[in-house]
Amino acid sequence: MKQLLDILRNVKVDKIVGPQNPAFQAIAFDSRKVEKDTLFVALKGVQTDGHLYIPKAIESGAVVIMCEQLPETILAGITYVRVLNTAKALALIAANFYGWPSKKLKLIGITGTNGKTTLATLSYELFQMAGYKAGLLSTINIRINKEEYPTTHTTPDVLTINKYLSKMVEAGVSHCFMEVSSHGIDQDRTTGLYFAGGVFTNLSHDHLDYHNSFAAYRDVKKKFFDELPKDAFALVNIDDKNGPVMLQNTKAQVYTYSLKTKADYKVKIIENRLEGLLLNINAQEVATQLIGKFNAYNLGAIYGIARLLGLESLEVLQYISLLKSAQGRFQYFISKNNIITIVDYAHTPDALVNVLQTIREIKQPVQQIVTIVGCGGDRDKEKRPKMGYIATQLSDQSIFTSDNPRTEDPQSIIEEMEKGVAAENIHKYLSILDRKQAIKTAAKLCKENDVLLIAGKGHETYQEINGKRYDFDDLLIAKEILNT
Repeated sequence: MKQLLDILRNVKVDKIVGPQNPAFQAIAFDSRKVEKDTLFVALKGVQTDGHLYIPKAIESGAVVIMCEQLPETILAGITYVRVLNTAKALALIAANFYGWPSKKLKLIGITGTNGKTTLATLSYELFQMAGYKAGLLSTINIRINKEEYPTTHTTPDVLTINKYLSKMVEAGVSHCFMEVSSHGIDQDRTTGLYFAGGVFTNLSHDHLDYHNSFAAYRDVKKKFFDELPKDAFALVNIDDKNGPVMLQNTKAQVYTYSLKTKADYKVKIIENRLEGLLLNINAQEVATQLIGKFNAYNLGAIYGIARLLGLESLEVLQYISLLKSAQGRFQYFISKNNIITIVDYAHTPDALVNVLQTIREIKQPVQQIVTIVGCGGDRDKEKRPKMGYIATQLSDQSIFTSDNPRTEDPQSIIEEMEKGVAAENIHKYLSILDRKQAIKTAAKLCKENDVLLIAGKGHETYQEINGKRYDFDDLLIAKEILNT
């Protein structure tokens, strides 16, 4: 059991009504997860307001209610804590509840539009190779050493983050690598976390349904670097025009990585082939198993992270040579009739350009590119015509299909993608609503040695349709179709 006053340290409390220091055993912000002796936090979310569920939380066993407005009915024996911002307060009480685990290991936050999962996952794997006990908080999963746990958000809620960081500390983890999304920053899911370092990959068109403008999206990312402590490092891709913006107000120690300009960690591509990249990193050559210019940037960042965390240069290069693609990131297999099939999470215009340009760079002139692509429902609609344009412009043949339509009509999403197709490319695409049928059709369009790109879902093993998730794994289905 915890005492209320112990977990209110650093929290700006406006008023406490009822017993002043009750004991409780758990914290919840979802009334469905409230049990006996719980502190319930009423969050004002995007879709609903937790204040509406205060009666239900009390009925389920809540003894403390943290809120921004006191309810009209104050019940005897219940403690009400009024604060200005329950999201910020939740972040701080979660850290207090779990004993500030982020201060007991080196937590590295990685943000940007593309590359977060690759950087976090491969940094985790590199430190595992180097003999460290490492942790991972990513889109794909949460890992504590070699144990894996499922996750549902790029940046989990603050209770989940602190819970797993606490488990990591107990397991002796010394370094944790964490994806930091713009949603997570904006919703205070990173408040109360102590970062030893922050990394910026790049910034392009994404999540404008949430942030409303590119400037707002950029400024949320910048906020993460503004809040880094002075003994942390800030490592940014200086080739991205937004890299210098991230550093404008940071107190952290500044470092850069680059392919084009002078930087602390400078990468040069010597060869880019299907077998992997041959790179020169800070005047030292290394052969890698990763493919494409975007992965050259990723490896430059990973090298910089490892060096800033104290690893020796030659040691880092040795481990970099052993790294393989993160799940759903340029994963490929060659089918029995020599069709090269690539599954990638590319779901933004910039990511799709990167993947298709990489394929064009490594393929032979006689090889065709067939691309399967869709766009998610209930998400940024502005990128849909751009995705349609890019797919048809950079592929020999494209198939527009369903991704995760969520509550939207999938046919309407495809029609919005079609609006972006240039007149000269009208003959270069088909629309097939059923994703499995789209993969079957693409397989028939491919001749021997052609390249099939299945974009948009990557590591996801489901399709989300009208609130339900149905099993759907692009990689498994493509292998089944292309190898039978």
